[in-house]
Amino acid sequence: MAIPLLLLLLFLIFSDSLTKSESLGVGINYGQIANNLPSPSRVASLLRSVNITKVKLYDADPIVLSAFANSGVEFVIGLGNEYLQKMTDPIQAQSWIQQHVQPYISQTKITCITVGNEVLMGNDTQLKSYLLPAMQTVSAALRTLGLTKDIYVTTAHSFNILANSFPPSASAFRPDLAEYMQGILAFHKQTNSPFLINVYPFFAYKDSNGQVLLDYALFQPNPGTIDPNTNLHYDNMLYAQIDAVYAAIKALGHTDIQVKVSETGWPSKGDPNEFGATPENARLYNGNLLSRIEQRQGTPAKPQVAIDVFFFALFNENMKPGPVSERNYGLYYPDGSPVYNIGLQGIVPRMDYSASAKNVGMLSSGILSLLIVTICLL
Repeated sequence: MAIPLLLLLLFLIFSDSLTKSESLGVGINYGQIANNLPSPSRVASLLRSVNITKVKLYDADPIVLSAFANSGVEFVIGLGNEYLQKMTDPIQAQSWIQQHVQPYISQTKITCITVGNEVLMGNDTQLKSYLLPAMQTVSAALRTLGLTKDIYVTTAHSFNILANSFPPSASAFRPDLAEYMQGILAFHKQTNSPFLINVYPFFAYKDSNGQVLLDYALFQPNPGTIDPNTNLHYDNMLYAQIDAVYAAIKALGHTDIQVKVSETGWPSKGDPNEFGATPENARLYNGNLLSRIEQRQGTPAKPQVAIDVFFFALFNENMKPGPVSERNYGLYYPDGSPVYNIGLQGIVPRMDYSASAKNVGMLSSGILSLLIVTICLL
């Protein structure tokens, strides 16, 4: 067998895998609250190898956006909560876009700007009052600059904005947030932008005192639950939570706003009271969810709408505050080795990172087997 044939086989394998991944609603949150992460250029290589083509940032890091130039990766970039007041000023909103978006969009695809993160769960009522005007002003600035066809504006919410979530069909937003939600939903309707929610079945399981079955949270075989109002059967918690958000939106008069999951994941390690935070459970949750996405499943209430998910997170982040779990949501360690295997195919490249000279390289088992067989045939 000639070497060109080997290269052709590898190309066909990667092309098939890439096409499969690009058609799925799978993305990854790329957090950087750490002092030992690989350089953005290495991260770009890693994500190419595992065929993830959607990335969500919590800022608009120019180094990251430049590193992913011509990569084909779609970016969600973020405006932190500290920017909300400034973004209510049209001049400052347009200036921010001109500085943080326009220099990169010719080579790096930016599809979304999230204005704030979980703003409505804070205690700062003034900050909450800035949220919708900031979203509107940023959207207007994009329109002025001729970018609204390419980039939409939204914000990411905590699941705790719901007053109740079971049964899903009876869900509603917290009464104290109704004044904010009405305007935000009207904005989504007007701009045809999605409603983003951060959803973690891990928290519900951890805090349930045994009332939530672990298998139900992990997409494992289980009896499931029935919504008594709709008779819909739920075999996993995430789908019930997504439908609860849809029901809360419907209760405020909207039926055509898409819900996307901006964060979901499971920690591989936690404090003693963080029950279920293990590598095996993290592997099961993320791996089973990935399998559902590959099947293009919808939820019981929205069976024709494939779920769109951003996994949290790409790396373990060693400088995040809070309980141990906060630093252990990553699919990868900073050296590029996987925390556990959830079936993402590809080559994990050799990675350099700031805190060490260690390099780790790994071939996926399928590609390695092909190389071994091919070499033997040469």
